[in-house]
Amino acid sequence: MKLAVIGDPVAHSASPALHRGFLDAVGIAGTYEAIRVPQGDGARAIDELRDRGYVGLNVTTPLKEEAYARADVRDAASVAAGSANTLVLGDSIAAFNTDGVGAIGALAEAGLAHIAGKHILVLGAGPTARSCIVAFAAAGARVTIWNRTAATAREIADRFSVRVWDANDDTPGAVISALPPNVTLDASPLRDTLKAAPIVIDANYGPRATLGDHLERHVHDGHAMLRASAAASFDIFRAAKHGTT
Repeated sequence: MKLAVIGDPVAHSASPALHRGFLDAVGIAGTYEAIRVPQGDGARAIDELRDRGYVGLNVTTPLKEEAYARADVRDAASVAAGSANTLVLGDSIAAFNTDGVGAIGALAEAGLAHIAGKHILVLGAGPTARSCIVAFAAAGARVTIWNRTAATAREIADRFSVRVWDANDDTPGAVISALPPNVTLDASPLRDTLKAAPIVIDANYGPRATLGDHLERHVHDGHAMLRASAAASFDIFRAAKHGTT
């Protein structure tokens, strides 16, 4: 199987090592590469990679919405979030979204295995944040959201029937940040909430996971989220190989 991850930047990605490990573990011959594709070039690159024999792609920032738009068929999770992080390339292009699965897996690894009824705060409004909102709400969590642009936060809250975070809310049981690296949050009730929450996860990982330094507290980086999401993606690739998707 020829597999790859596309995005920009992508050189830092841990996906190649993860998926090569998955291939080895199940005895499937294959390759997995990291391929830089700039924003706006997603559809062209997807078609070209299909022509070159690639059968599966993972998709990262900033191409998740472009991948979703290029697909011919889409699973329920990608439709709900309006984005795709996994593509199966065949006669048609099938889009999937495993980011929400990854976020729930990361919460479990951090100590919150059962999220029904729990207050979870999601920071951001982009594709990854939306995927988290959809998955958490479907699992019965009480989801609030915050975004640097208040109007966008209200739009996303209305779309997914959740609430915009308010300073008077109870301290969330967990926070997932899908904000970009190096974001700064000035002294505010939100910063106080992030310092008080028992679990904070930065969806970024490696040098790009800067939220913990900014908050001066322990923050789980996005490795656990990536691992759980990648495992779900690989299951999709493997099923496609055997014609069971």
